[in-house]
Amino acid sequence: MKCIVLAAGYATRLYPLTENFPKPLLKVGDKTILDWLVDDISSSGEVDGFAVVSNHKFSGHFREWASMHRRSDCISVVDDGTESNETRLGAVRDIKFAIDSLGLDDDVLVIAGDNVLDFSLAAFVDYTRRRNASCVMRYFEPDSGRLRKCGVLEIGEDDRVLGMEEKPENPRSNWCCPPFYYYTRDDAGMLGMAMEQGCGTDAPGSYVAWLSSRVPVYAMEMPGKRYDIGNLESYRRVCEEYKGIL
Repeated sequence: MKCIVLAAGYATRLYPLTENFPKPLLKVGDKTILDWLVDDISSSGEVDGFAVVSNHKFSGHFREWASMHRRSDCISVVDDGTESNETRLGAVRDIKFAIDSLGLDDDVLVIAGDNVLDFSLAAFVDYTRRRNASCVMRYFEPDSGRLRKCGVLEIGEDDRVLGMEEKPENPRSNWCCPPFYYYTRDDAGMLGMAMEQGCGTDAPGSYVAWLSSRVPVYAMEMPGKRYDIGNLESYRRVCEEYKGIL
């Protein structure tokens, strides 16, 4: 299994902190956000390669980080060529770009590179192996305002995803989909077809919406908390909160 880390955003809401520095390399505790994620996923023993998708502006920062990581031999940094928030490719195109650039022909775990968690993603990797199908995660969100800003899942029996909608005006459930996705080799191979058929490309969950109407996709309930870093105040708050779980 390969892991694609989406890290090509510009984090404009965190300026000036991220004006010339990528959000995934900010420190929380004694390690960068990206270190926490890669080290955790490595503990599953299932992932034998990482592809970090960066924009051109920050690719040098990620290459320097990768060269110093203890698993540098299995980390690749892919530069998508964009230099501004206005010209970004979008998450779905970045996933396809990484697969094509590196010639990946494997199951893929796709994660956003700016998430701080109080649980291990190894449990999700284990869930995907037991399902032997493409999978996502879900958590219950009671706030309708927040639901309108994320991907919302419709869940049937046995965790089956019946549908998904990004940023719905009228959410059909309270199940929110965080940016952790697993695609089987065959399902990852349909990304090109999805885009040709009009699949959205900005939000990573758009591909889940397209895929779940064609093949079985399952949703594991998230076993802990995801810390959202959206602005300077939330970053300071996460750093303080995270001290309690280290």
